[in-house]
Amino acid sequence: MVMRKVAMVVAFEREVKRLIRTWRRSDREYQGCHFRFFENDSTVLVCGGIGEQAARRATEAVIALFSPEVIYSVGFAGALNATLKMGDILHPRQVIDARDGSRIDTGEGQGALVSFPSVADPRQKSELARAYSAQAVDMEAAAVARGAQARGLRFAAVKAISDEFDFVVPPMQRFIRPNGEFRAASFALFAAVRPWMWKRVVRLARNSARASNALCRWLETHELEPKGREMGSSEKVHVR
Repeated sequence: MVMRKVAMVVAFEREVKRLIRTWRRSDREYQGCHFRFFENDSTVLVCGGIGEQAARRATEAVIALFSPEVIYSVGFAGALNATLKMGDILHPRQVIDARDGSRIDTGEGQGALVSFPSVADPRQKSELARAYSAQAVDMEAAAVARGAQARGLRFAAVKAISDEFDFVVPPMQRFIRPNGEFRAASFALFAAVRPWMWKRVVRLARNSARASNALCRWLETHELEPKGREMGSSEKVHVR
């Protein structure tokens, strides 16, 4: 079994494309599901797909195959207030599961991230902000947290804002498969015959590119550390 100190669970490769461009890539199966992994000397990253179930399966796979000491949920999030702007980074102290209101304290960072079962529109964002006093929303972090917690592993999250508070995301939910895969070609055909959506789709693509660059910069310049015990300087993990 290959062991890595730090594991990162992301939905899509494009969210961290710059970070992993020189990492070793491998495709592996776990419990009948296919996963793509990227590795450097001390870190492994798995692309799991969109949503709670996809994130849970990817977390279980990376733990079983790589035995990490800490699991990070990494990727994009939507802002729940007007102060967070495109490309801002949230390293939340708390991750909240909107399905049952449960909270997980990461032991580091600031603020709160809430995981919601679908792509949130501005009305839902307002409701989530009021209900949970959270700053941002995603779809996967709570599932990754539960997977780490079930194995007694530390958990943390790093998210880049890809849609601001008032941005109306195009109707993408219907194009997400049960396994977390996004049917990009079908969405492109859907949008192509709806000219009133073109500006939003273009803006979404630009936002995603900016968020990805910001996220990769943060990961390249910060140390991700397993903090479950006292460590020497040699145990700090640089994600480059």
